[in-house]
Amino acid sequence: MILDRTSQKLELTSELESLAQIESFVDDLCEHYAVSEDEYGNILIAITEAVNNAITHGNQMNPEKKVVLNVDGDSKGMEFIVEDEGPGFDVNTVPDPTLPENLEKIRGRGIFLMRNLADEVLFENNGTKIKLIFSIPAI
Repeated sequence: MILDRTSQKLELTSELESLAQIESFVDDLCEHYAVSEDEYGNILIAITEAVNNAITHGNQMNPEKKVVLNVDGDSKGMEFIVEDEGPGFDVNTVPDPTLPENLEKIRGRGIFLMRNLADEVLFENNGTKIKLIFSIPAI
């Protein structure tokens, strides 16, 4: 059965409390598309990391600034777009968390996790817009 294409949008304030809205948003989408538990976990962690980065690094936890999460999906996959109102960053300057000098650091793993959990991660608009693409395996 192929489900119709759907688009949804979630607008969040740049406060850590906003992260609580991500789980129910992802839950509803994954239930709609009958996503497996493994894929659900990958999606939830990657999207939570992207939104957390947008709130803390992009918008500097300024509650006047918004983070917008858009998703476009169908039975074959979902594309999430996370946008913040910050100044952006150069993704190529983010330290590799797998290097020995970074292993003990408690921060700096968000982009690494996103890249390892999503099928594709694209940084646009100087890093203020991140696309995370997930394929949904056929049942």
